[in-house]
Amino acid sequence: MKQKQLGLFSLMAAVVGTIVGGAAFNLPSDMAAAAGSGPVILAWVITGLGMLALAMVFRNLSSRKPELSGGIYSYARAGFGPFIGFSSAWGYWIASILGIVAFVTLFFQTLRFFSPLFGQGDNLPSLVGGIAFVLFFHWLVARGIKEAAIINIMTTVAKLIPILIFLIIVAAAFKRDVFMADLWGPGSFSWQSVSQQVKDTMLVTLWAFVGIEGAIVLSGRAKRAKDVGVATIVGLLGTLAIYLLISVLSTGILSQAELAALPEPSMAYVLKAIVGPWGAVLIVIGLLISISGGMLSWYLVTVEIPYVAAQDGVFPDRFAQVNRQGTPMVSLWWSTGITLLFTGLVYVSASTYQKVYSMASVAILIPYLLSALYQVKLALVGETYLKDGRRTRDLLIGALATGYSLWTLYAAGLTYLLMVSVVYAVGMVLYLWVRRGQEQSMRKWDWIVAGIIVMAALVALGGGMV
Repeated sequence: MKQKQLGLFSLMAAVVGTIVGGAAFNLPSDMAAAAGSGPVILAWVITGLGMLALAMVFRNLSSRKPELSGGIYSYARAGFGPFIGFSSAWGYWIASILGIVAFVTLFFQTLRFFSPLFGQGDNLPSLVGGIAFVLFFHWLVARGIKEAAIINIMTTVAKLIPILIFLIIVAAAFKRDVFMADLWGPGSFSWQSVSQQVKDTMLVTLWAFVGIEGAIVLSGRAKRAKDVGVATIVGLLGTLAIYLLISVLSTGILSQAELAALPEPSMAYVLKAIVGPWGAVLIVIGLLISISGGMLSWYLVTVEIPYVAAQDGVFPDRFAQVNRQGTPMVSLWWSTGITLLFTGLVYVSASTYQKVYSMASVAILIPYLLSALYQVKLALVGETYLKDGRRTRDLLIGALATGYSLWTLYAAGLTYLLMVSVVYAVGMVLYLWVRRGQEQSMRKWDWIVAGIIVMAALVALGGGMV
């Protein structure tokens, strides 16, 4: 039995904690590398609408289907069967682990500000430090979900302080002429150029919002079911405002070319250009706190996924085992083990923070898309709408969330889709192992989907993409 431990503020911290991680602190250069000021604003409007639609989908599903306490995984399983449900759970789990690995890489890459010892976060000192970092959070979560959630609230507040200081100073120093100079990017204005610039920012903006479902995944531990939806919507709107201000105000301080050339974390160097070295130190410290808080939020979410899936019989039963504090220890150990494996692979392959978070973003888009499709399915068949007139509204919201998810998958490009297919293909081995003792067989549609995933994985492996 799950302990109903988490109140509204804990759930909001889970949302903000998972969303506001390292991405916020490098938005000035990440966005400027792809787009001018105008396309940046358009990109955030599109992403904001898409993510708002997804947030409303999550809120609606959590209220209409409160028994599906696994959130994102549960929706895929309820809507499209055990195999699709498992694939969603597996993909979301691995995406969450990749998110943790991205945080580890960025943490030690950020320490380069104080010492060159850690390089780009992909050398031996970073590997050793990363292993210790991951094991520390393993220990912290093992002490109990409630205790970890309390710490998460504190780190969420702590990392928002330097961001707010940044916004106040940059707003005061904002130069309209600098902002207008790069309004539509290099060259003259054209819709083709603007649309391409917007498209090129999609993975950046998506990664900035990955974690919006944090409260949904933890909904089974919420004291009040209604708090889940409130935490999701409030967390989204507050974070969107922060991201938009960071991106736009920075373009009024330095030119697009100057912003794109800044090292990570670019927020530090934007503030340094205004107030001097102490501003950079403030942002770097804030980023280190933010990464630590983001790591904790991601760990809470990551450990919960196999636990819920095991309770539904999709993951092995042992993943449902908990310790005295209510922490799913088997799930925790497996999550930590795979995280350490990926951390080692980053070291061996010298992968960058951007590459890791791009893979995590694409992997998590599949569960997002399946949740949106489930919302559409409920509205079309009328399930849970017998005495409710909001069916058309929810159908439109589900369609918007579906369209946004498909558009972002397209914007991500074929390479990342093929790379992520390898992750999903590996999960099929676990699925077949779990199902071997069960009489239920895969449907024809499931075999078709499985075949597509395997073929895509073989193309990726054959092309040396992984």
